[in-house]
Amino acid sequence: MTKLLIDGIEVDVPADFTVLQACEAAGAEIPRFCFHERLSIAGNCRMCLVEVKGGPPKPQASCAIGVRDLRPGPNGEPPVVMTKSPMVKKAREGVMEFLLLNHPLDCPICDQGGECDLQDQAMAYGVDSSRFAENKRAVEEKYIGPLVKTAMNRCIHCTRCVRFTTEVAGGTDLGAIGRGEDMEITTYLEQAMTSELQGNVIDLCPVGALTSKPYAFHARPWELAKTESIDVMDAVGSAIRVDSRGTEVMRIMPRTNDAVNEEWISDKTRFIWDGLKSQRLDRPYIRKDGRLQPASWAEALAVVAGKLKAAPAERIGALAGDLAAVEEMYALKALMTSLGVASIDSRTDGAALDPSVGRAGYTLGCGIAAIEEADAILLIGTNPRLEASLVNTRIRKRWRMGGVTIGVIGEKADLTYDYNYLGAGPDSLAELVRTYESVKAKKPLVIVGQGALARSDGAAVLSMAAQFASQIGAVREDWNGFGVLHTAASRVGALDLGFVPGPGGKDAAAMLQPGAMDVLYLLGVDEVEVPAGAFVIYQGTHGDRGAHRADVILPGATYTEKYGTYVNTEGRVQMTTRAVFPPGDAKEDWAIIRALSAQIGQTLPFDSAAELRKALYAAHPHFARIGAITAGDIAGVGTLAARGGKPGKAPFASPVTAYYQTNPIARASAVMAECQSLADGRTRQAAE
Repeated sequence: MTKLLIDGIEVDVPADFTVLQACEAAGAEIPRFCFHERLSIAGNCRMCLVEVKGGPPKPQASCAIGVRDLRPGPNGEPPVVMTKSPMVKKAREGVMEFLLLNHPLDCPICDQGGECDLQDQAMAYGVDSSRFAENKRAVEEKYIGPLVKTAMNRCIHCTRCVRFTTEVAGGTDLGAIGRGEDMEITTYLEQAMTSELQGNVIDLCPVGALTSKPYAFHARPWELAKTESIDVMDAVGSAIRVDSRGTEVMRIMPRTNDAVNEEWISDKTRFIWDGLKSQRLDRPYIRKDGRLQPASWAEALAVVAGKLKAAPAERIGALAGDLAAVEEMYALKALMTSLGVASIDSRTDGAALDPSVGRAGYTLGCGIAAIEEADAILLIGTNPRLEASLVNTRIRKRWRMGGVTIGVIGEKADLTYDYNYLGAGPDSLAELVRTYESVKAKKPLVIVGQGALARSDGAAVLSMAAQFASQIGAVREDWNGFGVLHTAASRVGALDLGFVPGPGGKDAAAMLQPGAMDVLYLLGVDEVEVPAGAFVIYQGTHGDRGAHRADVILPGATYTEKYGTYVNTEGRVQMTTRAVFPPGDAKEDWAIIRALSAQIGQTLPFDSAAELRKALYAAHPHFARIGAITAGDIAGVGTLAARGGKPGKAPFASPVTAYYQTNPIARASAVMAECQSLADGRTRQAAE
């Protein structure tokens, strides 16, 4: 620790702190534009100037000097730093004057207005007039894609966006050309940015140079109600803030959660909001004479109840989709159990995951944050850049630290970091199992993706991966380096509930065979092809594939319209918060199932969400620990390893082929459709 005297306050800080961090530890407020805790130090805005006693007779950039570089007093006194001296005040006023020299001062028409660092710091540290009368410089607007709107006249060249795309996102989308007054931030050839994390530059930009293009001129920040929630576009469970006005979600912003997403979110998470209101199901429908006709809730529930009571239990099946919350899955399972139905399943993609082995067999054992501790990482049948973008940034962060070996078995894709390509399929994994002695690592990590599990030999592949993890010492009391990377937000919660076939029940693949079922209950299931013949009940939010095939539609609520429990890929229990109410006659999903149970004569024992959760927590206590991870017994990995099986020869392929179109909300979004069109164009261009 190093002792400092900051504005008369003595503090002890770590020797690797910068002076800026030391000042903040002492409670001093240091303005900054270019400095960001998660990016490299640029030291080019000069707003964080402080005075160092005994140093050069000029202000110092506090972000760019470490406390270990400060000189003590002549008699060994602690170094003295002043943040409020006349020299500092004059220096900051001068810097602010220069920053505003070329700024267009167009706050009334700027989307950053109300949450702009430049506005705030100009008020706090600036002066009331400028001494410059010269013409302001003009910069041409840039096209950098459908997500980020540019107004480069406002740019102050802090380079946060450039450093983010280079260091965190792992691309070369943005850079600087020219020098001095002619410097410009650009994509060089004025093409769309390619990163799936590009929207984060909007939050990083301290002025209005980079703003959200879909959100442009929609609302001001003080008009919006802000609701803290979590994301369900993938299985990471990123912390988000839903900003709404009236009955409409206006934008989605990230929240800081160092254990999960740090302070970043993917573009699909950020820009999905227009899909929340498009193609919505807002009333029940019943198919009559081959056409879906609007109906009342009483009519729709009566038809569904009649079909469920008339069909034999063995001819009824229930499937849970990728966006379903734990509450409605628990209610649906309870309803099906009361009817004697054993054919229920949440693994609609056919993934070979068995909850009977315990959580260690289907979660990311070490957790997302602990990826930074691994010294050897093996990715099997997964493309984390598309399947879990924030997990990919963690792996890249670990790679940038150095001292890690990354291997990939599966698709040879651009993952934004260097890796050793070990092969395409099970044969390569089998070779690793045979030569496991060559792997020397203290904290190895084996991540198995859905591309290796959602296939006929998925159980054998999972067993072989567990065997390899056990062989190399990845699974032990102090470190569980075996994990599954999920793509569906509902999957871990469903497996925790045991939403899988009971004794004598059929799995998803068997239920979807022609003639297998008389009645199919689809809880938000849109990613499967339902054969003709079965009576289909679809409970969901959008007019997507499931609704098109349905005989009865029961409109439900999206994740921004309900309080719902989700469990992310590492097993962390989290909860969404209702920001707006469902449109029209749509209801919360658990309430629909509760009303249906009364119609059938098998009334479920809860009348409110609180009563439902009380029953849920009694049956599965770990769901009550919101924000916490309940670790699975590592013996389950050994059980998986012992199962064996004969894997096939087919190469692994990622289940995510269209990143921006993976669920009904995304497919309803015009913004996501434009992004997918650009991505498809790049793919075609690369193939040519």
